[in-house]
Amino acid sequence: MSDKLKQLTGKNPKDFEPVAYSLINTPDIDLFAELVGKEDFLYDFIKQNVSKRLEKNCNKGNYLNLIKLLKYYSPSYEDFIIGQLVKYADEDLTDTMLDLLENGNENEKTYCAKYFSFIKDPLALDLLKQNAYSENSYLSANAIKTLSEFGEREIYDEAIRKLKSDDEFEQLSGAKILVSYGDKSSCENIINAVKTASFAENIASELPYLMPLREIVKKYASDGLYVLNQIISGLGEVSGLSQVFDFEIYEILESLINGDMTSQSAVVLLNAKDKFETLTENDEYLYDETKDTKEEIRDIKNLLDTADRLYLSELADNELKPESLFVFNALEFTNNTPKVRELLSSENQTLVLKSVETLKKLGTLTAQDKDTALENISNENITDIIMAI
Repeated sequence: MSDKLKQLTGKNPKDFEPVAYSLINTPDIDLFAELVGKEDFLYDFIKQNVSKRLEKNCNKGNYLNLIKLLKYYSPSYEDFIIGQLVKYADEDLTDTMLDLLENGNENEKTYCAKYFSFIKDPLALDLLKQNAYSENSYLSANAIKTLSEFGEREIYDEAIRKLKSDDEFEQLSGAKILVSYGDKSSCENIINAVKTASFAENIASELPYLMPLREIVKKYASDGLYVLNQIISGLGEVSGLSQVFDFEIYEILESLINGDMTSQSAVVLLNAKDKFETLTENDEYLYDETKDTKEEIRDIKNLLDTADRLYLSELADNELKPESLFVFNALEFTNNTPKVRELLSSENQTLVLKSVETLKKLGTLTAQDKDTALENISNENITDIIMAI
């Protein structure tokens, strides 16, 4: 880290004030590029302080210098930059932003897409539509959100169609578009996709950015718990561990433990117990995390230790039925051989296979069990697997 950046991010006004002044008034593009490059290494409160320091130096005489900073995108400084540009916006600036939205690099386009959420120039619409499907997630999200501000429904309707696709990548794309669009009425559509998609954990992990997870759990009851369960399964793999703060995982699990326990919440808590035991027992998961994240993960693990596993397991057995969203997870935690055997006659062939595997794990699988299972199997691959067990 350069001396200038240390001063800009430091606590002493005698150090940061002249550097902030120089960055805006020169402008010091190299310093801003370094600042953006250190994005992942600076605490949020430091980045917020830097934004305030830079914003304080912006005025009508120098705001156009911000245009030169657009080559380096950071979500941490986007609001201050766009806020100042919008504050002094005129026709010439809007023409410049239109040109950058069409011909700039991806970082410039990302800022510009945000700009047009405030300055609703219809000439930006076609360019926003072109960038809505960008592989750059920041650019795509800004373009989609701005299109929603314009009331443009074409991309929303296309996303709903994507959710219903047989292609899991299309489904995930549709979910991301709807989350960026920001219309909470699409939440139910996304939840329905979670219930059937092979990328369930990925899609579920997008939902809290559309509606707070605690609200999803409360509003959608069983479906909300299923979303929570998928998010927990994906922690550390699909979503970063620091997301436990954004998703309010501790608070939600605490409310489940202290509330009226159901068979479905029991499955979620058992899944969470296993997940957080794994996270805290394996150094590779926590090695690169911040101190705060490590402490939060351990606190959640300690919270879950207060829930009695035997009681939860007995309660979770009530989800051992073909129609339950939680049946596959419930099979992971059961010791109830008779209930597992009842699933061998299910029309869901994947569930039949999972039930056979569970009986094998419990040491209670018989030749009769395999015969019963095979009576309901038409898939040759599943037949071969069962016969080999």
